[in-house]
This record gives sequence, C-alpha cells and structure tokens, in this order.
Amino acid sequence: MTGEPTEFAERVLEIVERIPPGRVMAYGDIAEYLGEGGPRQVGRVMALWGGAVPWWRVIRSDGSLPVSHVAGARPHYAAEGTPLRGERVDMRRARWDGDLT
Repeated sequence: MTGEPTEFAERVLEIVERIPPGRVMAYGDIAEYLGEGGPRQVGRVMALWGGAVPWWRVIRSDGSLPVSHVAGARPHYAAEGTPLRGERVDMRRARWDGDLT
C-alpha cells in the first residue's frame, strides 16, 4: 500500500506534468530543479505514483529507460517526436530544463 503522495511527491509529479511533449528530464534533473531529493527519491515517486503522469518523459541521465518501460514508452516517443539515438533518447536534443518560456 502506497498511501497518499507526500508533498515532495506532489512537487515531482507537478514537474513531470509540465514536461512538454517530445522532451524529457532525467530523474536527477527533477531533483536539481526542485532543489531537494535526488535521482533515487524521484525514481521512487515515479514508481509509486507516476502512472497518472507522462512517465515516459522521465528517464536516466544517459537517455535510457529501465528495460521494463521501453516497449511502453516507444509509442509515446513516436507520437511526440522525441529525438532518439538508437534505443536511447537523444539527451542533447530532448532534455528539458524546466523553462516554460
């Protein structure tokens, strides 16, 4: 049982919802943007509560996803035009810095 999301989890999920289509953030990017937690804490939030947000936009810093997520993410990447390099997201082109302008 996971219970209700913590305040930190709510902030993480809000950031994930704001990532534009075709763009991504690494787990650590989100922690850095919020100024709290780290990649593991963001990953835990995504594991527990990330199903209701565009989870495929949160990836490892090397552009990869856990193997169990690749097949589910591929259609989203294709539909959104997310830049890829082979099996990975092209972080140089797809990384979002949180700027909404």
